[in-house]
Amino acid sequence: MLAGLEIVKVAVDDFKKIQEYMFLAKKENATETYAKLKDEYLSIKAILNVSGVNLTDIDKIKE
Repeated sequence: MLAGLEIVKVAVDDFKKIQEYMFLAKKENATETYAKLKDEYLSIKAILNVSGVNLTDIDKIKE
């Protein structure tokens, strides 16, 4: 069970980092970088949703 929680923690940490990079890419008008990050963001978001993680408080991307 601990291994599953560790995987979820890594995914949550990655999710937070990707959101930070997305904000920076948007600020710098790096549209291609933003698009690539968004693909990764959506993949991790799907994994976290299936894992039962409530993203309400940590999902800062409002699109």
